[in-house]
Amino acid sequence: MDTKKLSYKLIVMARPPAIINKTSSGGIVCRVTGKGIDVVLISVREGSVWGLPKGAIDKNESLPEAALREVREETGLTAEILEDIGHISYWYFLKEKMNRIHKTVHFYLMRFISGSTDDHDNEVDEARWVPIDEAVNMLTYKSEREIMEKAKKMIAEGTGEGGAVK
Repeated sequence: MDTKKLSYKLIVMARPPAIINKTSSGGIVCRVTGKGIDVVLISVREGSVWGLPKGAIDKNESLPEAALREVREETGLTAEILEDIGHISYWYFLKEKMNRIHKTVHFYLMRFISGSTDDHDNEVDEARWVPIDEAVNMLTYKSEREIMEKAKKMIAEGTGEGGAVK
């Protein structure tokens, strides 16, 4: 038996992973078109992952302020917050640092004001307007699909065509 490998495994296993809590904020930007409601999705990892714009909260920044900033950076769009949609929570592991990360992401329903999806930052491969029904199916992660479904329901329950999104 290789004792070097065994002792290394024992050292690594003897130190439990540190748990780090992180909070992010993001949004679902909506606009009314002649065909219905469109929302903006972003792609990352060379287009292999479709998701919602979101990111870390800067020092002295509120959740809504961070959501608006992240939307502007990752989509190129300016929006206004209509309502809090809710949050998602998930875990991931950073092997090189031996950290377990518990991340909570707060999402807001937003109305498009101005801008172009061509003006997204370099963290994003593409930002794209998509009909809301297609967006639900395009999203890579189940938790984001659930948030999109919740936003879709909130929009449908609004008054008039497009509800508060107009």
